[in-house]
Amino acid sequence: MNLSFYNGKKVFITGHSGFKGTWLCRILLQAGAEITGYALESPTEPSLFEQTKTKEDIQNIFGDVRNSVLLVESMMKAKPDIVFHLAAQPIVRQSYKEPVETYEINVMGTINVLEGVRKSPSVRSFVNVTTDKVYKNKEWLWGYREDEELCGFDPYSNSKSCSELVTYSYKNSFFNNENSPAISTARSGNVIGGGDYAIDRIIPDCIRAVLKGERIIIRNPYSTRPYQHVLECLSGYLLLAQKQFENKNFAGNYNFGPDGSSCVTTGELVELFCSSWGKNAKWRIQGDGGPHEANFLKLDCSKSKSVLGWKPHWDIRQAIGSITEWEKALLAKNDAASITDIQIKNYFGV
Repeated sequence: MNLSFYNGKKVFITGHSGFKGTWLCRILLQAGAEITGYALESPTEPSLFEQTKTKEDIQNIFGDVRNSVLLVESMMKAKPDIVFHLAAQPIVRQSYKEPVETYEINVMGTINVLEGVRKSPSVRSFVNVTTDKVYKNKEWLWGYREDEELCGFDPYSNSKSCSELVTYSYKNSFFNNENSPAISTARSGNVIGGGDYAIDRIIPDCIRAVLKGERIIIRNPYSTRPYQHVLECLSGYLLLAQKQFENKNFAGNYNFGPDGSSCVTTGELVELFCSSWGKNAKWRIQGDGGPHEANFLKLDCSKSKSVLGWKPHWDIRQAIGSITEWEKALLAKNDAASITDIQIKNYFGV
C-alpha cells in the first residue's frame, strides 16, 4: 500500500501506548500523519512506547476508555479524519482472573469510542480492531470467514465478540446515511514482533527465557494459531481505513491473517525462534492446568485479498527473523525507535 495517503491526515488512536499501538504510531509518523493517542500509560515495563519515545512526537493523552467524558471530549477536540480503536484488555488468561474488568474495557470502552465518533463530525473512517477469537471455535481444519458465527468462549474472546455486535448496532442505528463515517471491524491473528513485553504471550516468553539463559517453557506445543508479524495486520488496518475513507462501499468486517503455510503449531513457532536466535536456545513442555484455550484456529482472508487487495508479505520465518533481529539490535544498544523505523521502511518499501 502507499502510505502517502496518510500524509497530513488527522488520526486518533486508542490504545496507542501498547505494543501494536506503538508500531501503528511509528508507521503513521513516517507517513506524515498528525496523531492523537488516547490510552492508559504503557501496560508493561519495559514498554516499546517508552523505548521509542513516541510520546514526544504525537499529541499524547493518558486516559481510560471507560472514562466516556474525557474520551469523547478528547476526540472532539482532536477533530480526526480517521479513528483506530485498539484499546483493550487483550490477554485470555487475564480475562479469567478479571472478567468484569475485561468486559468493561472491551465492551463499554468500544461504546464510548463509538459515542466519540458519533459526536465528532470530522470522522470519515473508523476501524474497530478485534481479534480472530471472536468466532465460535469449532476446531475446524479450515479458516473462519467473516460471516461465521460470533461467540467467543472465554471472557476476553466473548467480550470482543460483543464489541463486534456493538459496532454492528451503532453502524446500523447511527451511521446509516450518506454523511456518516464508514465503519468497519478488523479481525487479526496472533500478532508477534519486536518490542512485545506482554505476559502470557509466546514470543515475549521466549525472549525472557533466552535472556535469562533458561529453557523456554511451552504449555501446549500442538495448538495451531495464525501467527503473523505486527506489520502484516497493521498494513491491513491502514489499507481498510484508507479504502473506506475514499469509498464507503468498502466498509465491513475483514480478516487479516497469514497464509496457510504460516499457520504453525506453538512448538513449530518456538523451534523456528530457537533456530533464528541460536546460542543454544532450547524449549521444553510444561503443562500448568490452566483454563480452556482453543487448540486449532485459522482465518480465511480471501475477502481482504479480493476486495481490498491486501496480502501478507512476510511468511512466518521472515517474521521470526525480524523479531530476533530487532531484539539483538536492542541488546547491542541500538536505538529502539531507529530499529523499529528501519523495519517499517523495509516492510513498506519506503
